[in-house]
Amino acid sequence: MGEGCLAGLPGSQAGLTGLQHTHQNENISCAACDGVTASGDSPRRGEVIVWSSRRSACLRSLVPAAWKATRPSPAAWRAACLSLLLFGCAALPALGQQADDSRLAVQEYPVPAGSRPHDAVPDRFGGVWYSGQGNGTVGRLDPSTGQVQVVQVGPRSAPHGIIIGPDDAPWVTDGGLNAIVRVDPATLAVQVYPLPGAPANLNTATFDRRGVLWFTGQGGFLGRLDPAVGAVEQFQAPRGPGPYGIATAPDGTVYFASLAGSYLGRIDGDDGTATQLDPPTPKAGVRRVWPDSSGRLWVAEYNAGQLGRYDPASGQWAEWRLPGDNARAYAIYVDERDKVWLSDTAADTLVLFDPAAETFTTVAISRPSNVAQLGGKPGEVWGAERARDHLVVVRYG
Repeated sequence: MGEGCLAGLPGSQAGLTGLQHTHQNENISCAACDGVTASGDSPRRGEVIVWSSRRSACLRSLVPAAWKATRPSPAAWRAACLSLLLFGCAALPALGQQADDSRLAVQEYPVPAGSRPHDAVPDRFGGVWYSGQGNGTVGRLDPSTGQVQVVQVGPRSAPHGIIIGPDDAPWVTDGGLNAIVRVDPATLAVQVYPLPGAPANLNTATFDRRGVLWFTGQGGFLGRLDPAVGAVEQFQAPRGPGPYGIATAPDGTVYFASLAGSYLGRIDGDDGTATQLDPPTPKAGVRRVWPDSSGRLWVAEYNAGQLGRYDPASGQWAEWRLPGDNARAYAIYVDERDKVWLSDTAADTLVLFDPAAETFTTVAISRPSNVAQLGGKPGEVWGAERARDHLVVVRYG
């Protein structure tokens, strides 16, 4: 069977075990397999590992999980081989599944075991970058091949958020290093900008229209980094602990969400001063924020299981309850059509909201997933399934 023929076969969605990964260069070791880098030592900053799930896998990695406990009989092996031959070697989606809405297609891509990818974001060149919080890495997925380049950030690294900057580079909030990290997209060199103050429990970042990076720290901090200067500034946030999501509106204003403080914040100056905007629901748990094209701010109200919208022009709020019992609205993203995507971590699903019709569509994904952040580009919304070491994309027409 030719190389790559099995790489696109459905995995858990068809009741099969996941593909065993192999490397394009057998001399490259994998941190997911060995717990070490290619050198055999502890991770070195900027070290790169190539990882791929697209090569042919051992047949036993494609049989039902129940077969793993005992050696299958020859008849069982023949049945498995026949099933694989029926699938053929056509290019099939990696762990693909179709949502109930025929215009929505879900596809999932494995990344190295132990990565626990927290956030994922596509670049404009076809790649998708993710933060490997579990093993101190930043990875780049090529969706056309399934190959992943893995960059070791350094000892004690624990990347949380990841965004693409105006320089096309991935920028990372690294809670383990208490630093902002930049990875050069061409050389994969790592540059670290340490915070000047107390550990912030770093969360998310955004760039304003001047090219200044702003970030949040759940420990009760806001901060900024002007890459032209190279120095990080750190400020106390209103109401103490809680700053979580952060985003830049079309007019250049930076807004942030405070989970513990349960408010939407508007940053008013370079000294970190901020206005607090409270939603109608007390203790809603405002976790993440994303603007639409008209500048309205959409927020995930985690504690209340609601979607909220704040209109700066009128000062008015609106809220909608997510479908299902005990919903937990976590990630949020507004696409180019001004439709709103969320993750519901209680149901372990993605949810699409149409503001015009005021209706929700639930999109099933593999479980457990625990998607914490969403990002995208026209026609695609991406997330990281940290509970199962996968990235997920929903493509829509």
